[in-house]
Amino acid sequence: MEQNANQLQEKEPNIFKWAFKFAASAGIAGILCCVAPAVLFMFGLMGGIYAISFADFFYAEDGSVGLGSWILRGAAVLIGAYGIYLFRKKQNQCSINPKRKRKNLILVAIITVILGVAIFLTLEKWSSWYFDKHIVPAQQEEYQPMDLEKSAN
Repeated sequence: MEQNANQLQEKEPNIFKWAFKFAASAGIAGILCCVAPAVLFMFGLMGGIYAISFADFFYAEDGSVGLGSWILRGAAVLIGAYGIYLFRKKQNQCSINPKRKRKNLILVAIITVILGVAIFLTLEKWSSWYFDKHIVPAQQEEYQPMDLEKSAN
């Protein structure tokens, strides 16, 4: 009977897979304001003017972080925290040593935070480069016909 109960208990979650899954989700959610228009532009689903106006929605006029960006970053923190909470809950279903549970929880929290921040900063750097290299020149090309139209009138 005892052996059947042990077989029914769930397997201990993999710390690294769990942390990466939630860190990636949090990192992407935190920088969605810039990654989404870059990816849509890359696939030809959005023009330069719209991509920049989409990203501008999340920033203040002076280029600093706006309310929309802070909301996305808050959502990213919530996603990471939820992942840690779920890991703790799932880990409590397993019969492992309490010291090991605490160590695993600390480890998953540290890995989630470090990976989440690293993914966020990497995507931020990539999207800045992509905007400067591809989207801004496309936006300027799209504005040229509009400028010529205005000057002709």
